[in-house]
Amino acid sequence: MTIRLHCFGESGNAYKAALPLSLSGLAWEPVFVDFFGGETRTPEYRANVNIMGEAPVMVDGDVKLTQSGVIQEYISEKSGKFGGRDASERREVLRWVLWDNHKLSSNAGLTRFLMNFLPEDKRPAEVIGFMQGRLKAAYGVLDAALAGRDWLVGDGPTNADFSCCGYLFYPEPFGFSRADWPNIDAWLSRIEALPGWKHPYDLMPRKAA
Repeated sequence: MTIRLHCFGESGNAYKAALPLSLSGLAWEPVFVDFFGGETRTPEYRANVNIMGEAPVMVDGDVKLTQSGVIQEYISEKSGKFGGRDASERREVLRWVLWDNHKLSSNAGLTRFLMNFLPEDKRPAEVIGFMQGRLKAAYGVLDAALAGRDWLVGDGPTNADFSCCGYLFYPEPFGFSRADWPNIDAWLSRIEALPGWKHPYDLMPRKAA
């Protein structure tokens, strides 16, 4: 049975689910969510797809899951990949997934939205500056963790990597430059070199730019 992932190309959180799906070898297909057209805010979407009004949503037969970290765990259970080799590594993967959700992706997603998807006259400069300060601290943590190592956990890519990279491939400006963070830059290049890797705008459907 083919897994269906409700997603859209602009969503870094959806990319965190789509990327490991793509690399896992599992059969899957994207289902476009018209976020910018208001689809996730409709009563129909909340009733039939996700009561939280968010994407991504993964459907595999009778299994329906939301939240990218939970979807990543399901992919690991089904494919035997990316979840860590033992209990110690699995805990470390979870630690990075939780850190990313709180410190990196949440701030990157909001900052990118404010800077690129709002009308220019409605972009709150002080809020954006504050968020970029928080992001700079998170980039520092990530860059330091990658010093002298290829992957965040163990000796191969895991959901820790796929979670933390979620927003860092996007071209829109939000205060991140790969050139400023050499360890992150090299790590992103390793992810790009994985067989089956695709840029989020190539992996998931989106409205015309």
